[in-house]
Amino acid sequence: MVERAPERLRNIALAGGAGTGKTTLAEALLAAAGEIAAPGSVEKGTTLSDTSPLEKGLQHSVSPAVLGLAWEDTWIDLIDTPGYADFQGAALSVLPAVETVAVVISAAGGLDAMARRLLQWAEQRGLCRLIIVNQIDAVPGGLEALLDTLRDSVGPQCLALNLPADGARRVSDCFFAPDGVADFASVAEAHERLVDQVVELDEALMALYLEQGEELDPAQLHAPFEAALRQGHLVPVCFASATTGAGVAELLSVFARLMPNPLEGNPPPFLREDEQGIREYRARPDPEAHVLAHVVKVEHDPYRGKVAVFRVHQGTVTRETRLYVGEARKPFRVGTLFRLQGQQHLDVERCGPGEICALSKVEDVTVDSVLHDSHDEDHIRLRPVELPAPVFGLAIQATRHGDEQKLSEALTRMVEEDPGLQVEQDAATQETVLRGLGELHLRMALERLRQRFHVEVETHTPSIAYRETVTVAAEGHCRHKKQSGGAGQFGEVFLRVEPLPRDAGFEFTDTIRGGVIPATLLPAVEKGVRQAMASGAVAGYPLQDIRVIVHDGKTHPVDSKEIAFVIAGRKAFLDAVRKASPIVLEPIAELVVEGPGSAMGDLTADLAASRGRIQDTRTVGDQVSIQALVPVAELADYPSRLNALTGGAGSYTLAFSHYEPAPEALQRDLRKAYRPGEEEP
Repeated sequence: MVERAPERLRNIALAGGAGTGKTTLAEALLAAAGEIAAPGSVEKGTTLSDTSPLEKGLQHSVSPAVLGLAWEDTWIDLIDTPGYADFQGAALSVLPAVETVAVVISAAGGLDAMARRLLQWAEQRGLCRLIIVNQIDAVPGGLEALLDTLRDSVGPQCLALNLPADGARRVSDCFFAPDGVADFASVAEAHERLVDQVVELDEALMALYLEQGEELDPAQLHAPFEAALRQGHLVPVCFASATTGAGVAELLSVFARLMPNPLEGNPPPFLREDEQGIREYRARPDPEAHVLAHVVKVEHDPYRGKVAVFRVHQGTVTRETRLYVGEARKPFRVGTLFRLQGQQHLDVERCGPGEICALSKVEDVTVDSVLHDSHDEDHIRLRPVELPAPVFGLAIQATRHGDEQKLSEALTRMVEEDPGLQVEQDAATQETVLRGLGELHLRMALERLRQRFHVEVETHTPSIAYRETVTVAAEGHCRHKKQSGGAGQFGEVFLRVEPLPRDAGFEFTDTIRGGVIPATLLPAVEKGVRQAMASGAVAGYPLQDIRVIVHDGKTHPVDSKEIAFVIAGRKAFLDAVRKASPIVLEPIAELVVEGPGSAMGDLTADLAASRGRIQDTRTVGDQVSIQALVPVAELADYPSRLNALTGGAGSYTLAFSHYEPAPEALQRDLRKAYRPGEEEP
């Protein structure tokens, strides 16, 4: 058994688009290392990674899986991540657990949109990057052109660590064995390019290499090689075929001999907040230090309960360790501690710096929680991972009466497990809206509701989250007076509404003089205003970007109660809004769509027909990337439209951008459909 000291650990995420063979490659690596007798099959549902009925049915990963293996006195934890863009929330959330992101591309498909985004994301987070060209047996004649395309797309720092040989039936190492032969190019020249790139960061080695012309031993290059990886100065490329086994053992050696261990990788971006503000905090991979660990995945196991998968960055966790979750005041005892081999839970006694382990039955833990064993670390957190916003939504409700609570609990669990999902309760429409990253994402979520939680639901397209605002300043007034035999109600409010810049929110202030409205009753006026803002004034949608200034009013010594000023404040506000040229705003999303260059005309025409405004267009190789601002109302069926336009080769990302005035015709329709509730007398 390999000792899991930090210097012997390698944490590597297999990431990339769907269909690139990440899971099959993981199986081949496990088999080559002797962890399993033979690789499992994605088609037969026998892999260690894809174990849920959904994954077996889809024949693609839906959730990240942690897999461990030993090779050359090192312990390698692989995280097999989902490739579909719909599941990238779950994929991105686990990447803070690794030092290296190995982006897997298919030899036939090349560098797709998902691979490019992952490479950019890893660079932004300071993670080391490696490109694995898988399935080289499929197109052995096109690999030289693919390597040239990678250099054009990623940059000159993209260099081959090995090259295909014997018709892509094996690979030749270009770093440790420069005297080999390859199907194309020269192994010696590839070795020279690698050395040139690496020694640029070490002046002493550069002098030795250039001035004296001495051949450098690979051992001399280890430290500058790691520095080049950390600084993004080198993005190595490895060739392999998970199906034939070509390059698989060599890839394990690359992981063990060249990829950084937890002592060598860039330190994780922890932040510490105290009275002096927010500062960077560097975790120390010291087993004797205070514990600092980060939760990257949560799942609900039918036998173990809530399971939290975490990476230890500092200190040592044992079964007796008492840990805090974030700023919680009460600690919990770990109790059960295990490492993961897919869905298998293997008990361990300890988990030290650099290790990825799991614990169970901690209800307060969530993805991105920081676990620690001292109040000294209460205010330390990891810089949040920027996940894509879940824009697509379905309004859902339980089919069977009485299942509402069951549905609520199931949704809570699903959101805990998948950071790409979001549940909203729309107060304006009284809808429960499940939002995700795409059509497939939502379809799989509904299937999980049915299979795992036995909840049947009805769905429909959710109402668009329109908003209202005002365009000019206006005055409003209400004198609320009610007598009912006993004590009455009296409140009079004069106020002014003014438009604020878009997305500025809401401001409430007063210029009351002489106590005409006592300070104790002003919160009641604000409460009434907020009630009116929530329910809308002209089309029934919440109001925003408004400043309200209360400047006068009257009270009655006996009848002026809080309820009277709530009602007066609400009606005075509505009176002002209706005079302030109110308009309806619609949500606008930023859409980035990528697809074959041959589909560019169709893509831009479709966006124009959807009221989209193209902001930028870029061409990389035979791919086109289009950035546009598009009304959310026009995007309900965009995934199916995109598939039709690109033959399934397109991909997209969406993020909410801003609100802007809806077209006049749409505003008229929304106003006409509005049926306000009865006004309170």
